[in-house]
Amino acid sequence: MSDMKKQDILLNLERQPFEPRALKSIVLSTITVICALIAIVPLFSVLLMLIYKGGKRLNLEVFYALPPTAFDLGGGFGNAILGTLFMVGIGALISVPFGVLAAIFLAELGSHSKVAKVARFCAKTMTGLPSILAGVFAYAAVVLVMGTYSAWAGGIALSLLMIPVVMLTTEEAIKMVPNPMREAAFGMGCTQAQSMTKVILPVALPSIITGVVLAVARAAGETAPLLFTALFSDYWLRANEPTASLAVLIYNYSGMPFENQIELAWAASLVLVLLVFVLNMISRAIGQRTRI
Repeated sequence: MSDMKKQDILLNLERQPFEPRALKSIVLSTITVICALIAIVPLFSVLLMLIYKGGKRLNLEVFYALPPTAFDLGGGFGNAILGTLFMVGIGALISVPFGVLAAIFLAELGSHSKVAKVARFCAKTMTGLPSILAGVFAYAAVVLVMGTYSAWAGGIALSLLMIPVVMLTTEEAIKMVPNPMREAAFGMGCTQAQSMTKVILPVALPSIITGVVLAVARAAGETAPLLFTALFSDYWLRANEPTASLAVLIYNYSGMPFENQIELAWAASLVLVLLVFVLNMISRAIGQRTRI
């Protein structure tokens, strides 16, 4: 075949810019980019406002000082940061074991049983329920029983929101483990328990950690459940008493008529957003490492 004929064939195979399919692709790509930019604008506007208004008040004092009284100046939200970390930690300690064990049952032991179908349906339903329902349940089950608002009640309420996320993400992570690895483990004489603990869970661990981090990031920003369970406090953490949190502090201070408290609310919002952002970046980094 001559070089001229090869060039003609290559030219015919190239996509022409005015062909109907090419025009359709260009139009749809342009619409997609425009929609993405429209969706990004509100996000970046909120972030810029947080950085502008919250960054002005962000200093070392806000991380260790207690909230101010009505007419005081200065102060901080160190107790709210500590309370948030404590209650989210309680939620993780409760949700991770239960969520992982439930996911093992759903993915490996009884994936097609009626119990698994009901549990999976309930978990998916819980991911879409308003978070305030978790607070109402924890209020009835913990606060009324203990007779007081507490960090324990707040942590239990957050765990109710975290368990479905951990369970569903862990189930998908376990299902993504290649079947040849399971068969190899059984071929070497491993029991089902040994195969799960020595092969399947270690392989799925990065994806499981990603799901746990996403659940923690969601729980850290919840306000409604903590209003019913932990309430708020102007003092340092006492696990058996009302406890401060960043989300509730922002809710309380944003509606106050005092400039100092409003500035603290902006600073606390920036800290909370940065905390959630860091957690999401960690989960994405772990996920990218898993795919590699």
